[in-house]
Parts: sequence; structure tokens; C-alpha cells
Amino acid sequence: MKLLLTGVAGFIGMHVAQILLKRGDEVVGIDNLNDYYEPRLKHARLAQLANYPNFKFVQGDIADRQTIDGLFSKEKPNRVINLAAQAGVRYSLKNPYSYIQTNLVGFANLLEGCRHHKVEHFVYASSSSVYGANTRLPFSVHDNVDHPVSLYAASKKANELMAHTYSHLYDLPTTGLRYFTVYGPWGRPDMSPWLFTSAILEDRTIDVFNYGKMRRDFTYIDDIAEGTVRALDKIAIPNPAFSTDAPDPGTSYAPYRVYNIGNHQPVELLIFIRTIEESLGREAKKNFLPMQPGDVVATYADIEDLRCDMGFEPKTQLTEGIARWVAWYRDYHA
Repeated sequence: MKLLLTGVAGFIGMHVAQILLKRGDEVVGIDNLNDYYEPRLKHARLAQLANYPNFKFVQGDIADRQTIDGLFSKEKPNRVINLAAQAGVRYSLKNPYSYIQTNLVGFANLLEGCRHHKVEHFVYASSSSVYGANTRLPFSVHDNVDHPVSLYAASKKANELMAHTYSHLYDLPTTGLRYFTVYGPWGRPDMSPWLFTSAILEDRTIDVFNYGKMRRDFTYIDDIAEGTVRALDKIAIPNPAFSTDAPDPGTSYAPYRVYNIGNHQPVELLIFIRTIEESLGREAKKNFLPMQPGDVVATYADIEDLRCDMGFEPKTQLTEGIARWVAWYRDYHA
């Protein structure tokens, strides 16, 4: 297949691209290489892909309509994976407009490209953040998610609604993937594993929110990448049992699906930190703080639909994943 992959220089984008390239697909990757975090890391990720003859990189912004129109016209991809997004819950409180541009305007540009160029399947990154104020655990794709608690979460929920509209109006198969707390090699500097690991090694104090009582469904990057490719390969279809009298949020009468990809084993934040400490052989200095605006106490993925439809579930244990993360971090920073 020929694929357009947005956010290819990102954490998840690089890993997904590697799977596709290794199996022989042609990947056209686009990324704007912005400075939300150190662009040097993005260039290093791209260097991991540069040796594949079936890889092509385009620097550009999905929020630029002319760029996206031209890219679809020139490359004519069979399928599209959208992993480009303005990420981060807390950052959305400081810079809301960047979320509107990338996560909404950029997403609309991609939907239009898929519509006009008869793309076979549009797969996109959603987020566990869409569950917002929900407290019923585990989170199910069949639950209502109309109460986001951050603009980031609201933008991801909006993506799902926009995708459904195109599935309904234009019969465009769309699949949304709600990722749960991704970690692993090549992760972002603004994510907790990087923040904790760097602080511990440099003998700095780490901030521990909600006094360490947060619980997260930490999911290793290889599991996220494999789940994404499996979703790409299974084109979304209508649910023949869908009822408009009792609508199912996770499926539709249109070719539209939503899946959770999570480790389905939530871990308390203090245990996560302890696992990093044990892997590093050092103890962290901790500054215990209350909950931050936009955060939720716990995430926990119900992955029954993923198991049934994809025959797949994440299996990497936290101790194994953290050991790999620490080994990569030490190597990357020499």
C-alpha cells in the first residue's frame, strides 16, 4: 500500500512508520517539526527512517490547506494515518489556539483530502482523555464521552464527531484509536517517564501530582504501534446491529469505529515512579502536589472490542517496558 502518515517525526509516528516500512509498504510522512519540544529529537527519529528506500518525508503543516491538497493530489495515498496533533493536557490551558489549528483545522483538511481522493481507510489518533469526567472503570468505547475536562480532550472528541460525519455523508471508512498513556523509547521530553528519569539522574526534585494517587493505564509504545497497524489493516464497516433508538457511541450504521488501545492494567503513579527508580538504581526526590486542572484521577481501558475485532491486546509488562525505556534514555544521552 501507499500510505500518508502525518506526525511521522513524532513518538508514535516513527514507530508506526517502521512497522509499515519493514513490511514493504510505501510511506509518505509529513511533519511540521515544530518547537513544542526539542526538534533535534524529531530529526533523530527521522534518521531512523531515512535508510528505507520506500520512505519519503515532506516537511509541512496539516493545518495548511494548500499543502495538504497538493500532497493528496501528488501522492494519491491508498490509506491515511493521522498521528499529527498538538499534544499535552496542561499545555492546552496555556496555548489553546495551537489545539484549534492542528487538531481541528488540520483534521478537517485531512478529511477533505480523504473524501476527494477516495481514500480506502482513514485511521486517526484519539485519546483516553476523551473520557473526561467519567468515573466508571474500565473506560469503554460504548460509554458516553460528552464531558471533557481539557481543551485537548475536547479537540479529540471533536475529531471523532467529525470523522463520523464524513463516514455518514461520504461513506469514508474511519477508525479512531483512543491511546492510553503511551511510554517507551523515543518518547517525548514533556511526558512523565522523561521528566522523572532526567530529574532522578540529575538529582532534581520531581513533582508528584495528586500526592501520587493517580492511576494510569501505562501502555508500551510497541503495543500502541502494532495496534495502530492492525486497525489500519481492518477497514471500518457499519455495525449491522446498530440501533438509532439506542445509539452505540463506539460504532455506527456508517463505516465508523472507535477502539481503546491500553494495557488494561492501571498502575498507581508512585508504583510507576518506583519502577523507574529501581531500573535506574536511584531514589527520586519527590514534591507532592494536589491535582492539576485538566487532569483525571484514573484511566483504565476496556479493550474487549480490540480483542474481538483485531485479535490483539497489549502485553508488555511495566517492568519490561521501563527497563527498555531507561536503556534507550541512557544510550540516547550517552
